[in-house]
Amino acid sequence: MNGRIRAKEVQLIGPDGNNRGSVPIAEALAIAQEADLDLVEVSPNANPPVCRVLDYGKFLYERSKKEKEARKSQKQVEIKEIRLRPKTTVHHRSFKVRDARRWLGSGMKVRVRIRFRGREITLPDVAREDMDEIYQELSDVAHIESPPSMEGRTMLMVLAPGADKNS
Repeated sequence: MNGRIRAKEVQLIGPDGNNRGSVPIAEALAIAQEADLDLVEVSPNANPPVCRVLDYGKFLYERSKKEKEARKSQKQVEIKEIRLRPKTTVHHRSFKVRDARRWLGSGMKVRVRIRFRGREITLPDVAREDMDEIYQELSDVAHIESPPSMEGRTMLMVLAPGADKNS
């Protein structure tokens, strides 16, 4: 900005947005001072560097507004979780599945976690059947994003909104 620009010659974009071509740095600084604005280096890696005559405070404000708007427009995907055990009853599981259906309907992903405690770790086939039954109940509103897999003492499966394309 202004006196910090080290190049001897710069590609100048005037206050009106028109390209003025390659000019010496002293002339570019004089044009900026004459317009009561700042000379800002927009593209320092170009040859010669591209500089623009503008109000630096306004430039920073507009840039922060654009960044804030970009962050706001990014869709944040929320992952909800239902936790079960291999011995969870069908009745209790139906409540959890109902919650998962509601979350999937509102566009959230659902992580199904079956935690093994003690000797339950010897029953992975029971947990896999539970996972399959849960998926069958939710297959009209969800598809499997990551299939059931063991991670330590837990079995995980992630469901994403949208019906399975294969069925």
